[in-house]
Amino acid sequence: MPESNPIPGFYFSVIFELLPQFSVDTKFQSVNGLKVTMETESYTEGGQNKFKHNLPLRSGYQDLVLKRGLTSDMSGLSMWCNQALENFVFYPANLVISLLNEKGNPLKVWYVSHAIPLSYELSDFDAEQNKIVIETITLKYNFFKELPVPNF
Repeated sequence: MPESNPIPGFYFSVIFELLPQFSVDTKFQSVNGLKVTMETESYTEGGQNKFKHNLPLRSGYQDLVLKRGLTSDMSGLSMWCNQALENFVFYPANLVISLLNEKGNPLKVWYVSHAIPLSYELSDFDAEQNKIVIETITLKYNFFKELPVPNF
């Protein structure tokens, strides 16, 4: 029977529909940007001064931000970003983001459609601090939707 406890957000996976894809391409420190908002248009009704009507127009999706520690491993994701940002050759990719249980099985799954890289950033290099270099990849996408997950 499924549990109704809140799901912790620290155990997750991100899988791109890209080739080539290496093991480092599924490991991220954080995922941010699964957010949808409704754009509205205000309409003032004649004779009604107490409020304006807000009519829904379309949905809008926030940029997806992925962060991970930089490694010396080969990365298909980095090659994909370089193709787009350096050579202006864009291959939109779909991805699946999953929250996992303690056994590694998905509890919640979201499908992200038609993502393209917007930016690629490395954190500061600082000889006075012993910090991991963080790679930040920002993506623009068309939409995301939750996929049904069978109970395990």
